[in-house]
Amino acid sequence: MIHISKEYWNHIPLLVVEEAEKSNEALPVLTYLHGFTSAKEHNLPIAYLLAERGYRVILPDCYLHGEREEDVGNQERQMKFFEVVQQNLIEIKQIKQLLDKKGLIKDKRFGLAGTSMGGITTAAALTKYDWIKASAVLMGTPKLVTFAEELMEKIKQTGYQLPITEEEINFILTGLRSIDLSLQPEVLAGRPLFFWHGEEDSVVPFEQSYSFHESVVPLYKNPESIRFLREVGRGHKVSRFAILETVNWLEMQL
Repeated sequence: MIHISKEYWNHIPLLVVEEAEKSNEALPVLTYLHGFTSAKEHNLPIAYLLAERGYRVILPDCYLHGEREEDVGNQERQMKFFEVVQQNLIEIKQIKQLLDKKGLIKDKRFGLAGTSMGGITTAAALTKYDWIKASAVLMGTPKLVTFAEELMEKIKQTGYQLPITEEEINFILTGLRSIDLSLQPEVLAGRPLFFWHGEEDSVVPFEQSYSFHESVVPLYKNPESIRFLREVGRGHKVSRFAILETVNWLEMQL
């Protein structure tokens, strides 16, 4: 029986999905991060499938999302997008530390994956935490600075006046460079990495993740440790095919 428990770790609302009879055992762990304006419950399908295969899956609510939404409008939340990503990085470490303290990670097998904003966070986290053993980025981008620059330009083109100065924008971009995976691909060090992206994605450009994948393939001695799955005609929405392929790949690599 698959058990879902709602818990609060360091004030982070999250769901723990696992086999009921193994709730106190050490298991391989995957933390899965949702996308922008989404919430932890939306990723229960992939969590359930992984839990069936013996994994413990942690689904947290990101800052300003789900139970932590607060009284923030979408436009204000969008302006805080990269603040959310930075907070995610802090909380991923907190979740890992609590799992370690509870003795719930088997053989140091801790993985990280996410959708859209969660995928962007996953790529960024690889620059900071060498204890992430395998990861999956679904319609996210490892080119954080490029994505930020393009996002801000799109906002400007709508006629919306950004409530920050050019100096503040440059400060944000400088901070993002330190967690931009495309600027330091050597930190991958052969760690298993999976990408899925729809070719018609109008939110997070397909080309950013695909070109990064092509550039880092030569860094991998084991070609099975890196994979890019593209889906023709697919926009910014994860398909069932993508979920099943992600689960299969994580089972092989984590």
